[in-house]
Amino acid sequence: MDNHYSHFGVDHDGDDKFRYLIVRPEKGGLRDLFRYSVLKKVDSGVRFLEGSDEEVVGRVAGDHRWVIVVSIIARKIIGLFGKPLEWTGYLVDFILNLLSLNGGLFGLLITLLHGKVVVPQRGTETFISTIGHLDGRIDLYKGENLAETSLKAELGNNRALMDLCMMAAKLAYENAQVVRYIVVDHWKMSTQVFILCDKPKDANLILISFRGTEPFDADDWSTDFDYSWYEVPKLGKVHMGFLEALGLGNRTNAVTFYNQLIEMQKEFTPANCVDVSQRSSEGSKASSSNIDSHMKQGGGDRYSKKIVPPDMGEKSAYYAVRRKLKSLLEEHKNAKFVVTGHSLGGALAILFPAVLVLHEEMELMQRLLGVYTFGQPRVGNRKLGRYMEAHLNSPVPKYFRVVYCNDLVPRLPWDDKTFLYKHFGVCLYYDSQFNEQRMEEEPNKNYFGIRYLIPEYLNAVWELIRGLTMGYTYGSEYREGWYSILLRIIGLVAPGVSAHCPTNYVDLVRLGKERIVQMSSF
Repeated sequence: MDNHYSHFGVDHDGDDKFRYLIVRPEKGGLRDLFRYSVLKKVDSGVRFLEGSDEEVVGRVAGDHRWVIVVSIIARKIIGLFGKPLEWTGYLVDFILNLLSLNGGLFGLLITLLHGKVVVPQRGTETFISTIGHLDGRIDLYKGENLAETSLKAELGNNRALMDLCMMAAKLAYENAQVVRYIVVDHWKMSTQVFILCDKPKDANLILISFRGTEPFDADDWSTDFDYSWYEVPKLGKVHMGFLEALGLGNRTNAVTFYNQLIEMQKEFTPANCVDVSQRSSEGSKASSSNIDSHMKQGGGDRYSKKIVPPDMGEKSAYYAVRRKLKSLLEEHKNAKFVVTGHSLGGALAILFPAVLVLHEEMELMQRLLGVYTFGQPRVGNRKLGRYMEAHLNSPVPKYFRVVYCNDLVPRLPWDDKTFLYKHFGVCLYYDSQFNEQRMEEEPNKNYFGIRYLIPEYLNAVWELIRGLTMGYTYGSEYREGWYSILLRIIGLVAPGVSAHCPTNYVDLVRLGKERIVQMSSF
């Protein structure tokens, strides 16, 4: 049994009880927060918590006060700026696209004088996200023929595959039209729901990319600071916010997590249920990078008819993607699949195979080539890690967690003697000079270590200088625009935020030292 596991509610080997803890910052006021944090009044802390039983709530509120306080304060602050952040995002997106479509500031002035200003239209193939403007590269790594990616992966030289994963993770932030334009017209691949194939026919590689944290989405950032969890006895404790992002439950009604995670494996009587295999496949035809917001249908699979209640699987990215993946694997008999994502998308990327294992989808897991995540936060406790490592480390490691230098997000939620969240898998850590080290855990695992404070700010200065000179040092492909440099300047105050930028991850894949990472073979 996991020793850390017993710190968070009562647990016994063989206990099949489903437990959960939800931190609700909105349920208490500032007076309750003061009494709880300063006066150590547990009854005030309990106001912010909801759990499966009183023992879970009382023990966590009493033993892990500062964990809860940090989560409450961070999420209250983020919630306070939620709407202004959203409006700022719309304004920034519009200005960036206005400048881009009109040839920069000088070009915009010229078009204004001639009355020919191009106005950005959200949702079109020319409307690029904030992330896309931070790093405008759309072409794949040129040092390797992608048609040979699977063969090279078998030999251990996987630079092209890593680059494809990172570029796909970055592209997942874009709207459906941009995704289709880049994947089809530039990469010469086919795409469905941003599940892409390396070839339209007889594909060798299928890639699933999950969207990450939106820069101006308060809910996404709040999820990273959330302490809420849901415990599946066989699996372990899993971050509740990430389960919600996969469409596997909703904290407004905790029983929905059980329905989505467990009941899908059971058969129900036809009188009360719907055969999802007979549903419309409309959801599987949607082409979008935001798979979790566009998939409206349940979990009908082409070669496994299951009976489920009619409300289950609605708006569930997991079941929609699983259905489409099975369809593609049936169509491409020799293909294996890779899952990837940046930031929040990385968390979803590793939870997707975790739920596949929970659902005993072993035929699918046998065709999993690997999981690559970039700047991924922690997703669960040590028990979850041990459970998944048993399925992802044989015969060779299949899960690689890429971390850049002082990136804050992989250090969240915090992990110390009072926190349950633990990383697992192979950590590929890169310093600010893109030197790779393979390790179990990135240095400064909780980011706010005092002895790392001065080096973090000195490194931010170096990253600004590096950003200004990248184009001269490595070529025009690596030149950073004014918006990226602005983020570097912000990094002088908040180095962990600027380090999370996808630009760093694209650069480390392409400029890092030669790596030999053995993956599963075809």
